[in-house]
Amino acid sequence: MARVSLALALIFNLVSGATAQNQTKGDGLHSLMVAAGKLYFGTAMETNNLDDAAYQVIASNKNEFGMITPENSQKWEVTEPTQGEFSFTQADQVAARAKANGQLLRCHTLTWHSQLPSFVSTGAWTPEMLTAVLTAHLTTVVQHYGGQCYAWDVVNEALNEDGSLRESVFLTTLGPDYIPLSFAVAARASDPGPGAGAANRPKLYYNDFNLETNPAKAEGAAAIVRLVRDSQIPDARVDGVGLQAHLTVSQTPSRADLAAILRGFAALDGGAGRVEVAYTELDIAIDRGTATAAAHNQTQDLEEQQAAEYAAVVGSCLDVDACVGVTVWQFTDKYSWVPATFPGKGEACLFTENFGKKKAYESVLTLLREAARSRMSLIGRRLRYLCHY
Repeated sequence: MARVSLALALIFNLVSGATAQNQTKGDGLHSLMVAAGKLYFGTAMETNNLDDAAYQVIASNKNEFGMITPENSQKWEVTEPTQGEFSFTQADQVAARAKANGQLLRCHTLTWHSQLPSFVSTGAWTPEMLTAVLTAHLTTVVQHYGGQCYAWDVVNEALNEDGSLRESVFLTTLGPDYIPLSFAVAARASDPGPGAGAANRPKLYYNDFNLETNPAKAEGAAAIVRLVRDSQIPDARVDGVGLQAHLTVSQTPSRADLAAILRGFAALDGGAGRVEVAYTELDIAIDRGTATAAAHNQTQDLEEQQAAEYAAVVGSCLDVDACVGVTVWQFTDKYSWVPATFPGKGEACLFTENFGKKKAYESVLTLLREAARSRMSLIGRRLRYLCHY
């Protein structure tokens, strides 16, 4: 009976993978990622992208992207610009588009030092007052999107580069406990009720950048998971760690090193079991404004290097069971945040400004196609063994 049950489970996995590969004609990043055993391949999207028809042809293709993250419209300055007055118009448009396309929604972000309305960032707060404001904001936003989010980035970028906690209105007023408080409030607000089970509640993430390249900061993130786990605040838990993966060509760690970093986080207990991990904001910028880049241009194609590094990042997720997926921070250079933020850097996405597929895209697609084929072959061999015996 046990072998029959296992055989049926393998058949289900095999059929599910085959179905995922054929959601639309041809292979795509998401369908192949699922066929390779992961949950999603996603992209950030925002309301200024919704009327771009060429963009939407790609972004709305679930075969290509199965998870959507609102890039800015769920941040505090947008959802509650004035105390007690909430607006969800922009984020609701992104959520509705994802729902219409059958895509998952990854929600971003709740407690963050940046993009705060002035009433928060410049307020004269007592701990009791700011606790009430934080609780009201998180509760209202999370409940508004109840049942819609696969995950929430609950606390975002709370660390300095040395791994210490970043100064913010929250740290100054509430101390480190603002972090477990945020996770506890989000957990309560997203609780689907008795009998609903853990599968029906969103995953609660700590999300940050440079965790892939800075050991001190990675240890700081691990300390945050332990802080929440050991907190005396009821209901506080961390379900996942998001590695933003804003990287630069020729500075990206190897696939093996990235996988080791992911495994380190996956070994942590966030209060409700081992945490999952994901790449949440991936882009790999080309820096054409440095001497290093100029020298590199003479010896090696930067686009080829970028392609190899994209494959290394995605491959590291494939190598770690606890890694559930990858989200790119916009799939096209047309809407990338990189050039305006880091002069001299750019071309960081999988598609060009004119929506052409780059070498990086083809590299990731080839990697995922091979991983999906290998997984299907393995399941088939196991199934034939079980049926034989």
